[in-house]
Amino acid sequence: MKIVSYNVNGIRAALKKGFAEWLEAGDFDVVCVQETKAHPEQVDTTVFDELGYHHNWVSAQKKGYSGVVIFSKKKPDNIVEGCGVEEFDCEGRVIRADFGDLTVVNIYFPSGTTGGVRQEMKYRFLDHIYEWVEALRRERPKLIILGDYNIAHTEMDIHNPKSNKKSSGFLPEEREWMTKWFANGFADSFRQLNPEQVQYSWWSYRANARNNNKGWRIDYISVTENLKAQLTHAQQLTEVKHSDHCPVLLELKD
Repeated sequence: MKIVSYNVNGIRAALKKGFAEWLEAGDFDVVCVQETKAHPEQVDTTVFDELGYHHNWVSAQKKGYSGVVIFSKKKPDNIVEGCGVEEFDCEGRVIRADFGDLTVVNIYFPSGTTGGVRQEMKYRFLDHIYEWVEALRRERPKLIILGDYNIAHTEMDIHNPKSNKKSSGFLPEEREWMTKWFANGFADSFRQLNPEQVQYSWWSYRANARNNNKGWRIDYISVTENLKAQLTHAQQLTEVKHSDHCPVLLELKD
């Protein structure tokens, strides 16, 4: 089973850069996209139908902002939109899909880079998601929680840790939340299989950062401990360039 998480930074722009062709060539089972910046009626979705993908969307009330979608070759048994808090759900940040006894939750975590108000909202989101997922796990024990977490967890996950100690996305409180998350029954699938490898999933558009590989690893595929034995391969697909992020891939055996 091949699962991908990908912040496309606008799905309409990504389609113009070859996203559909890449999707076809990859033949992935589940592709979770963040930051669609579109409602489905604004996109020619027939291309996804022709590729054999079911697609389920959650969009922000604000046009051209946020939004998530799950593409899957297999039709989900169940779809749940949002996480039950209007402050977050109006921004189109969470969608859940159940496939048999496996549940995939696609989340676009807020960024706090624009200042204090959004940083405080980010902390509220982190607190709520932690509790929401905890409750979900009691109902659905096999979970994959993936997406753009907007946090670089360790110094291995950011090219310049010293100069970013006070930057949103690498603040001590955010990193502590990630440590708590992974200590509470979740595994970082990439780090599980590649404990010493340095790869990034996002690069600034400034200062030729991507070509110089000055990036951050802020996109994660977290899996519950009961799925760890099924992990076979995980990597950042750094050569794929439809966005300022790259796709993150996880392969699992049945």
